[in-house]
Amino acid sequence: MAIFGTVMGSTAGRRTASIFYGIDWYLFLAALIISILGLLTMRPAASEPLAFFDRQMFWIAISCAVFFLVSLPEYNFLRRSRVVVALYCVALALLAAVFVFGTVVKGAQNRFDLGFFAVQPSDPAKLILAIVLAKYFARRHVAIGHIRHILVSGIYAFLLCVLVFLQPDFGGAIIIASIWLGMVLVAGISWRHLATLIITGLLCVGALWQYGLADYQKERVLSFIHPLADIQGAGYNAYQATVAVGSGEWIGKGIGYGSQSKLRFLPEYQTDFIFAAYAEEWGFVGVILLFGLYAVVIVRVLANAARAPDNFATLFGVGVAVMFTSNFLVHVGMNIGLLPVTGTTIPFMSYGGSHLVTEFAALGMVMGLGKWMKPTSAVVDKTELVARL
Repeated sequence: MAIFGTVMGSTAGRRTASIFYGIDWYLFLAALIISILGLLTMRPAASEPLAFFDRQMFWIAISCAVFFLVSLPEYNFLRRSRVVVALYCVALALLAAVFVFGTVVKGAQNRFDLGFFAVQPSDPAKLILAIVLAKYFARRHVAIGHIRHILVSGIYAFLLCVLVFLQPDFGGAIIIASIWLGMVLVAGISWRHLATLIITGLLCVGALWQYGLADYQKERVLSFIHPLADIQGAGYNAYQATVAVGSGEWIGKGIGYGSQSKLRFLPEYQTDFIFAAYAEEWGFVGVILLFGLYAVVIVRVLANAARAPDNFATLFGVGVAVMFTSNFLVHVGMNIGLLPVTGTTIPFMSYGGSHLVTEFAALGMVMGLGKWMKPTSAVVDKTELVARL
């Protein structure tokens, strides 16, 4: 036993001695390359200042440091319910405070302006929701078929979703709802309950259209259905984005030569429409490369989740994968005309510090949970959970 303890102690010492212990380099490098591709895409014309470009280089460096630092701690403290509840309350408080202290940017009051940078609380709120739901479902995996657990977990997501929607941030609300739905499906839900959720969701969509959406949001949806009805108005952004994507053809126009973005026909090309700007400059070949990099990130997150030592780590990894996937699909969908314009960034690629730091922190937590947490006697068999991945 003494020899065994010595060996374990030396192993732990080697783990803490290196910040690079247990890092999935394929995952990290894929995310970093996506960030660099986004950085190259937002590089302005020669006559324009490099404000976005320079700031994004800074945020990429900070985010990489956050990734390695977040992968170091032991996350056993997340087993404590009061810690998870405290995190959730912080997320609610920040989302509520933004209506009082937040800055209005282009009609949305969704960020705190701290001078050098702004913070959007909806970004960490998505990650916190994944933690809350992983904690809730990890202990109730066997009993998840009971409708009570579906409703309680839905309330956790609903409160965050409403606060984000009221900012208004329709795209962020969709992603929060997607995180909940994805984790519920993986945790286990009967087809009867799923059908009930779909019917309830359709009724909520009808009520939302009638009473919840502002006129400009309805115009975005209508312009999606009839994109050519108002090209100079509500349909302008969507039309210019599809033009940019199509004009890239096979190999693109070259880095820095995207006429739609650099000549300002395509608005917000550093954030909401960076995929369209990228597709114009890199073409179909570049888009396939980008899709492949996102596939590496998502598949590696799921692979790490499947190998995780307990249900909490597995479910959290699933939540992170769903967060990235839904964010990616919503952004690309609105850039190619398959979804209404919602003003959603794309993971790792769009300009901005809040979402970039949150995304790399999520990857770091996936690393940390996989290499530190130990299974306990309270952990149930993960066979069914892993099979759903």
